[in-house]
Amino acid sequence: MGYLSNQVVTVDAILTKKGRELLAKGDGSFKITQFALADDEIDYSLYNPDHASGSAYYGEAIEAMPLLEAFPDETQIMKYKLTTLPRGTAKLPILDLGFAAIVLKQGASLAITPQTLNYLGSSQAFESSGYVATIADARVLNTFNGVGVNTPDAAALNSTTTLGTNVSKTVIGTSINLTATTVNTLFGTNSTIQTTITVIGRDSGARLTIPVKIIQVTQ
Repeated sequence: MGYLSNQVVTVDAILTKKGRELLAKGDGSFKITQFALADDEIDYSLYNPDHASGSAYYGEAIEAMPLLEAFPDETQIMKYKLTTLPRGTAKLPILDLGFAAIVLKQGASLAITPQTLNYLGSSQAFESSGYVATIADARVLNTFNGVGVNTPDAAALNSTTTLGTNVSKTVIGTSINLTATTVNTLFGTNSTIQTTITVIGRDSGARLTIPVKIIQVTQ
């Protein structure tokens, strides 16, 4: 990872792991149809409307900030995507998952039905395009899938497997189903294992990350 020069306009694009997988197939399935913009590196508290040199310098400190090179780790980059909200929006949308943290015993199941607060003039709403949910370590769950969004993209994500490796997994749905692992070897000498789940509203861009704890059931 490195920094890009902010003295020139640079477009730094890379393929994600999924993108490289599709490109390697060579069957025409690699097609860029969507993109997202984010401002992870920007610290807006540096905007200074009291700058002694006038309005042309209010954002001087922000414009001088270095930008990171692109890298395909969704837990570290593109966390704060730019979104378009209806004109007149007074409050930013936020997510309510119904839980501040998730605690499951081995083999136990749970369904998460996210709601978006302060969205489209409503105190709470369900987004029609659903929600993207990412578990940081897919090994801690036996099942992790989304339901309620019937598109090819959602079906492809919901059917992916991770072969028991320490990687994240992403699904799409209006409701997210989880079942805790029953594999005892993951615990080692610990009685619990932990990770996080991140949920993002596909329409609003609202984002929330909460901890997930799996408790070992001893015989």
